Amino acid sequence: MRKILVVGAGQSGLQLALGLLSHGYEVTLMTNRTADEVRDGKVMSTQCMFASALQTERDLGLNFWEPQAPRIEGLGVSVAAPDGTRPIDWVGRLDGFAQSVDQRVKMAGWLKAFTERGGQLVIHGAAVSDLDYFAGRYDLVLVAAGKGELVGMFGRDAARSPYTSPQRALAVSYVHGLGPRPEHPDFHAVRCNLVPTVGELFVMPTLTTSGPADILFWEGVPGGPLDVFDGVNDPAEHLRTTLELMKQFVPWEYDRARGVELTDANATLAGRYTPVVRDAVGELPSGGLVLGVADVVVANDPITGQGSNNAAKCAASYLDSILARGDKPFDGEWMRATFERYWDYAGHVTKWTNAMLSPPPEHVLGLIGAGGQLQPVADRFANGFDDPSDFEEWFFEPERAQNYLASLSA
Repeated sequence: MRKILVVGAGQSGLQLALGLLSHGYEVTLMTNRTADEVRDGKVMSTQCMFASALQTERDLGLNFWEPQAPRIEGLGVSVAAPDGTRPIDWVGRLDGFAQSVDQRVKMAGWLKAFTERGGQLVIHGAAVSDLDYFAGRYDLVLVAAGKGELVGMFGRDAARSPYTSPQRALAVSYVHGLGPRPEHPDFHAVRCNLVPTVGELFVMPTLTTSGPADILFWEGVPGGPLDVFDGVNDPAEHLRTTLELMKQFVPWEYDRARGVELTDANATLAGRYTPVVRDAVGELPSGGLVLGVADVVVANDPITGQGSNNAAKCAASYLDSILARGDKPFDGEWMRATFERYWDYAGHVTKWTNAMLSPPPEHVLGLIGAGGQLQPVADRFANGFDDPSDFEEWFFEPERAQNYLASLSA
C-alpha cells in the first residue's frame, strides 16, 4: 500500500485525498483547521462549479449536497452604460446544470468523510521544515495549500504569467432575500454584469450554512471606484458599500437586492491576489521533491469563475496519473509530466481568464453584443464556462469570430 501525504484541505486537496482513499492508498491529510473550525469560520471564496467539474465529484460519490443546492441552468451577461442602462443583456442556457456550495459546508463535510473512510487527519499548519521531516516517510507529497510559506517553494513561471500585480480588487457578500431576475424568474442563472473600465459584478445562487442564498461579488479595477473595500472590517458596512455600488453602477441588480441581509456574521470577504502560474515541482532543503496542486501552481483571477472547477479537474487529472504510475517512483520527471497533462486543460482556462481581464478588443465586443441577437452565441458563451477550450475555436481571433457569426446567419 503506497503512502501519500496531502497538505491542504480545499477543493483539490480533499477531493484528491478522498479519491486516493477509494483506491486503497494510505493517505494522510494535513490541514490547519478542524471541520468545525472551517464550518464556523469566514467564507473562503465564491464558487460555481459547472457540469464536468461536478461530475468529478459525482464519480467519487462526493456530491453530498446535490439535492439541496440550487440548480443553475443559465449564465447571463449585462453590459452597463454610463447612464445606468444596459445596452447588452442576455442569458445563455447551460447544457448541464451548475451548482455552488459554500466551501465552509463542503470542506467541513468532506473532512468528516475523510476520517470516516479511514484517512489519517493531522491538524497542523505545515511549514517547509515539517515537509522536509515527513517527506522521507511517504511515497509522494502533494501540496494543495495555496497560501502561506509552502507556496514559496514553487517558483513563478514567467513565460506563463503575464501579470506581476493584482488585476482586480475582490469583495464578496453572501446574502438572503435577493429577488429573482424578472427576465428568467423560472430558472436560476449566474449573472455577469460588466461595467467597462470599472469592473464586474457577479451574482450567483449558492447553498450556504443556513440554506439557499446568493453571492454578490464585486471585481474592481485597482485604483478605480470599486476599489474601496480595504480596511472595511465591519460586515454590515461591507454589505452597505456593496449595495451602494450596485445602485450606482448596476441599478437593475440593486432593484432586486434592496431587502437583502447577510447570511451570517462571517459572510463577507475582501482581498486581491496576482494571477500566476508556478513551477509544478518544489524542492525541499534536503533535496526531496513535492508536487504542487491546483491553485498552488495555477492561480487565475476569479473573473471567469474557474477556481473550483480547475481544482476539481486538477484533482481528477492527478488521481488518474497517480493510479497509472502503479509501483514506479514518483520522481521529478513524473511530477512534471503529471502537471503538463493537467496544463493541457488549465492552459485554456488561463488564456481565456487573462483575456477577460483586459479591455475587450472590437471583435469580442461584437461577440458579446451578438449574444443578445443570436441565442446560439449566448448559449455557446455560457457553456464555455464548462469547457473553456472551446473559446479557441471562435473567441480569440477576429477571423474565427467573423466566420462563426457568418455561419449562424448563412
